[in-house]
Amino acid sequence: MRLNFRLILPLVLVLSLVSLLSSYYQVKAQKRELEQDLQKRIEVLAESLQESIEPQLGRSSHQDLQRIAERFGNREHLFGVGIYGKHGEALAVTSSLATRLSGFPLAIAVAEDENGRGEFLKFGEATVYVYVLPLHGRDNNVVASLVVVNDADYIRWRNVRFWRDTFLRLLVELCLVALIVWLIVRWSISGPIARTVQWMKALRTGKSGFRHPLPDRDLLMPVAREAMTFAENLATARAVAEHEARLRETAESIWTPERLAVHVRSKLNGSRLFVVSNREPYSHVKDGKSVKVLIPASGLVTAIEPILCACDGTWIAHGSGDADRETVDRQDRLQVPPDDPRYTLRRVWLSKEEEEGYYYGFANEGLWPLCHIAHTRPLFRGNDWQHYCEVNQKFAAATLDEMAGTEQPVLLVQDYHFALLPQLVKKKRPDARIAIFWHIPWPNPEAFGICPWQCELLDGLLGADLVGFHIQSHCNNFLETVDRALESRIERERFAVNREGHVTMVRPFPISVGLTGPASANAGEGNLPSDQERTAMLKELGMESLFLGVGVDRVDYTKGILERFMAIERFLEKYPRYQGQFTFVQIGAPSRTHIKRYHDFLAEVEAAAERINWRFRTENWRPIIFRKRHHSHQEIERFYRAANLCLVTSLHDGMNLVAKEFLVTRDDEDGVLILSRFTGACHELRDALVVNPYDIEEMADAILFALEMDADQRRVRMQRLRRVVKEQNIYRWAGDLIGDLCEVRPEQEKSAKERMKEIA
Repeated sequence: MRLNFRLILPLVLVLSLVSLLSSYYQVKAQKRELEQDLQKRIEVLAESLQESIEPQLGRSSHQDLQRIAERFGNREHLFGVGIYGKHGEALAVTSSLATRLSGFPLAIAVAEDENGRGEFLKFGEATVYVYVLPLHGRDNNVVASLVVVNDADYIRWRNVRFWRDTFLRLLVELCLVALIVWLIVRWSISGPIARTVQWMKALRTGKSGFRHPLPDRDLLMPVAREAMTFAENLATARAVAEHEARLRETAESIWTPERLAVHVRSKLNGSRLFVVSNREPYSHVKDGKSVKVLIPASGLVTAIEPILCACDGTWIAHGSGDADRETVDRQDRLQVPPDDPRYTLRRVWLSKEEEEGYYYGFANEGLWPLCHIAHTRPLFRGNDWQHYCEVNQKFAAATLDEMAGTEQPVLLVQDYHFALLPQLVKKKRPDARIAIFWHIPWPNPEAFGICPWQCELLDGLLGADLVGFHIQSHCNNFLETVDRALESRIERERFAVNREGHVTMVRPFPISVGLTGPASANAGEGNLPSDQERTAMLKELGMESLFLGVGVDRVDYTKGILERFMAIERFLEKYPRYQGQFTFVQIGAPSRTHIKRYHDFLAEVEAAAERINWRFRTENWRPIIFRKRHHSHQEIERFYRAANLCLVTSLHDGMNLVAKEFLVTRDDEDGVLILSRFTGACHELRDALVVNPYDIEEMADAILFALEMDADQRRVRMQRLRRVVKEQNIYRWAGDLIGDLCEVRPEQEKSAKERMKEIA
């Protein structure tokens, strides 16, 4: 009721004011028009009388003049006509005027000028218009005056009638407006608000099964979005609280985003965290005339963002979106996340030549094949190395700029794109704690020695206080490489490198994925059971099949996609009863396609899939479906849930998160993971079917074993695998990495005695 009153009252007042002001000016204009019309009519009448009277002046008697005056004095609204002498004496006055002027003092003087003059006068309660016109004699001198008196009160009455009609019309309009506003408020505002309040009350009190009918009108969409955000946060908080309670009940200690944020905040002790990566957590791209935000599929964002939000940190990354420059301030900064800004994103701009040389050239045609032993020759070009150095210096300058004013900052550098950056920052800020995490494998010393600039890369990495890899064998390879290439002291008992008095710790931190527990429990509601999901999926694909396998990879020569296809071909050859029964879906996101090796490899994968399909296909079945495009998380999760098995056959991989994503998605505790022994993940996921991707026979037999495995055995294996991923999740990875880094004492805190001891 109050809402209706507050909406209707101002609207009524505004409409009334506008209508009254408009009517006021309209009345004034109408009055002016009527008065001008009256004046013109009287002037015309007076001039007609003048032509009739002037010839009679001096020759006719007063009776003749009276007759002339009476003849013209019966016009509508005319009070009468009078002819007055030069000294004001009445020569002829119509009877109507004489009667009406009785008792009204009217002094009429003969007009001296040639033109007549008129005036509106108050006559009792009425208003009259008096017009005086000079009359001329034979010698053309003014000898008398003609007075015409006309009723002007009808003008006032017309205005009164107009105001009355205006008030009546306004009253009707206001009633209609009030009714319409009341109906709009009731249907478009009060009703949706009442339903939203009921929904929020049910949510607050913990009632389940209550579905919120979101308002579909533009007016309430911002409120609806905020309400949904509030609901999701509240549901997440309640689920997290329940999850933590269950963990306390079972004495478990699972890392969550909330625990990670608290842990890192205490470790930072008031300092700030800075993250450097090539890929940005949020990018802006043009969508027609608007700009939309893209969030790249990255476990790194999942892990690092809770920390940055907790400590108001800064993420420094390459601004690659075509609308990125339009969304930053003068310092190239932007507050993110977009819906709830909590930390700073600093964008660094690269030219096309820099990106080609640093990223596609040295990083992905040089370091990537060098570190992945996948029988692709690395390419090292001098121009690419120059761009790599320049980009690292550019990022170092941006990082130092962001660190200005921060005491003992904490810097986390990501991946092989920034091997030089730790040393560049350390030279300028020795008080900074710096870690770099190498997400790809580190090869043996002989393989890494191929790189012409191995010493420069190692020296840059050793500027960090902590170097992290996925597994211990990569740490061992790194220490051996440093031992052979640089003059330094390897402290193997604590896995550290002492070079020129600076100690760099080398540690394994196996990266993982996020939880599907409290945070995403609601998102999973309504999912079909795996067998029903599989049936629906195969129907959508147009396949008449019983079993479904899935592989999810970037189309990269290190992922063993061709070997996987050959294993499927051998499986169908060796066990022909599965022809027409088993379909494998390969989700392949094209990657770095303008690099020749990647372009050629994509063509090889397509040709292999087509060849195998041509060999075995039937009218309603194909053994391999190659989906060559980028897929959303939701699309991929459907395939994970529906699949009988997931094939991860990397020829060499630092970790491979696809294996862990598959396990996390399978909350039905079914399905089988077939995992390459050359992935970092196989060191943790011991209940997967571990295979050699170069052994086609072994992989074919593993597919058969997975499809024919007993349901209880599948369940037990999946439970163990999921427990490992749950305990060793992405939040624990970030907590361990930042925690170990924050234990490092900054250079400026070390005493001179300690420095001399380290040098000795």
